[in-house]
Amino acid sequence: MTRVLTAGRKEPVSGETRSVVVFLHGFGANGADLLGIADTIGEHLPDTLFVAPDAPERCAGSPFGYQWFPIPHFDGSSEEEKERSMAQSVEDLNAFLDALMVDEDVLPEQVLLFGFSQGTMMSLHVAPRREDPVAGIVAFSGRLLKPELLADEVVSRPPVLLIHGDVDDVVPPQSMPEAAEALQDAGWKDIYGHVMKGTAHGISPDGLSVALAFMRDRLGES
Repeated sequence: MTRVLTAGRKEPVSGETRSVVVFLHGFGANGADLLGIADTIGEHLPDTLFVAPDAPERCAGSPFGYQWFPIPHFDGSSEEEKERSMAQSVEDLNAFLDALMVDEDVLPEQVLLFGFSQGTMMSLHVAPRREDPVAGIVAFSGRLLKPELLADEVVSRPPVLLIHGDVDDVVPPQSMPEAAEALQDAGWKDIYGHVMKGTAHGISPDGLSVALAFMRDRLGES
C-alpha cells in the first residue's frame, strides 16, 4: 500500500498550467525547503505549476524534517531498513507522480523533476524506471544510487542536468562525474553538468541560473 504524500504548491504566474516542476527535498528537510525557489524562478516559467511533496517518513536525525529513506551511518539504521524504506518511497513517489499527472491533466513530457541531495537520488532512481520519460531531471548535490543496476533496469532516458558544489562536504563532488559516467554507460545521450565553484552542500545563484535555462528549454518556455 502506498503512502499519500502531502505537497505544497505554487500556482503558475499566468494562471494556466502547461507544465509542472516537482521539487524533491533532501534528508531532514521538507517540501517547503525547496518550494521557495519558485518565488525566484516562477516569473521565468509563467505557465509552470510548482509542487513540493514532503517525503513519506519522519526523520529521526531531524525531528521536524522528513526523509525518503534512512542513512545507516548517520542514524544507526540497518542496510535492510534502508533498502525496505527506499523501495516503499519509490512506490509512493511513483503513485504521487501518476496522480499528479491525472489531477493536473499533464503528460509526462510536461513534468520535470528537480531534486536536491537525497531528492536527487530519488529522482535519478525513479524517473529512468518509469515507462514514459519526463521532460528532464535537475539533479543538485546528489548521487546515482545502484549505478551497476541502471543499464539493466532503465526504461526511459530523460535529459539530465547534474549540478554539484566543488567543496561539498556532505555528498562528495566526485559523485557528479560518477553519475554522468554511469548514465552514459546506460545509453544516455542528453547529459549536462555544471560545477558550482566554492559551493558546499547547497544551491548557488549560478547553479540555479543554469538549472533555469535547462528547465525553460525542456518545458518549452525558452
